[in-house]
Amino acid sequence: MIRRELVDEERWIPPERFNRTLAVYQVLPGPEAHELCVFFGTIAGGRVGGLLAGLGFLLPGLVLMLGLSWFYVSIGLGSPSVAALFAGAQAGVVAVVARAVHRIGAGALTDRTLLGLAASAAVLELAAVHFAISLTFCGAAYALRRRRWAVFILAVAVLAAVGLSATARHRRNATLSSAPGRAADRAPASAPTGAILGSGLKSGLLTFGGAYTAIPFVRRDAVERGGWLSDRQFLDGLALGGILPAPLIIFGTFVGYVAGGLTGALAMTLGIFLPAFAITLVGHSALERLVENRALHDLLDGITAGVVGIIAATTLHLFRAGIRTLPQLVLFAAALAVLYLWRSKAAVAAVVLGSAIVSLLLGAKA
Repeated sequence: MIRRELVDEERWIPPERFNRTLAVYQVLPGPEAHELCVFFGTIAGGRVGGLLAGLGFLLPGLVLMLGLSWFYVSIGLGSPSVAALFAGAQAGVVAVVARAVHRIGAGALTDRTLLGLAASAAVLELAAVHFAISLTFCGAAYALRRRRWAVFILAVAVLAAVGLSATARHRRNATLSSAPGRAADRAPASAPTGAILGSGLKSGLLTFGGAYTAIPFVRRDAVERGGWLSDRQFLDGLALGGILPAPLIIFGTFVGYVAGGLTGALAMTLGIFLPAFAITLVGHSALERLVENRALHDLLDGITAGVVGIIAATTLHLFRAGIRTLPQLVLFAAALAVLYLWRSKAAVAAVVLGSAIVSLLLGAKA
């Protein structure tokens, strides 16, 4: 849509300039559609123009998601009809994320080394190793793949980190199990605004290749580490993000709202989109030169492979949380089939909405 308006209709941007700019942002973190708006807005009206263009892209989805988040928190899932709608939507969302793993992986995992790195990152994620270790290993290993001794040292270091992580996790679980009221039994905790902002910044800086890559990072902070949401609530936020006329990453606004109210929603949204504004308004020209460096391409390719693996592992977590009944399993399979057979930009919203409606008609319960 951006290309059609700026290149084909208004003729503000030459096609080759648009393609080169898109290529830059596809290898850099952040939602590239938003970054394109900011960049071309800067060309048209300076930094004020870039800021206005970015806000124009962001605000409609933000306002819609704030309204839906308020409704979700205020009304809840007490009604059987509402519960059935979200049960179906969750099945559709898990199918959407599963399809995204294949779609992103098909473009990113172009050789056996990248495929192996993605598999390694998935295993590390399932072993609860911090994503920074996984992504550092994948990026460095691919950049240094012709120096096998260096890759071997990296692998040994990662195995040591896995052992330390497993020991720390065992001690933490032992402490939780002996404490009155285990973590799994407690209600989701309210989050400090600073922690929500930090989670958003982390996600905005690590979103390579589209909004789906932000899912594991937001989930780790909000569900696993912070306990601000349950996995089911997280899936509900993804479902709402999938049906809005906005970038999917706007689901972060929902996460922030459930975690910390309006202030939390604004903090999460600011954190996610601030890097995109900053990278584009401050350093695009330098970045355009930097991405010509082949070594950086290899590093980013390895990191992207790691992100694909982390998304795949996260999909397993979401499947276990979101597919709890036979009707949901059937809806998941049907939704996945539709996504593979119908390659339309409207498919995601149609699958999520369709799954919710079918679940309501069938009377499926969470």
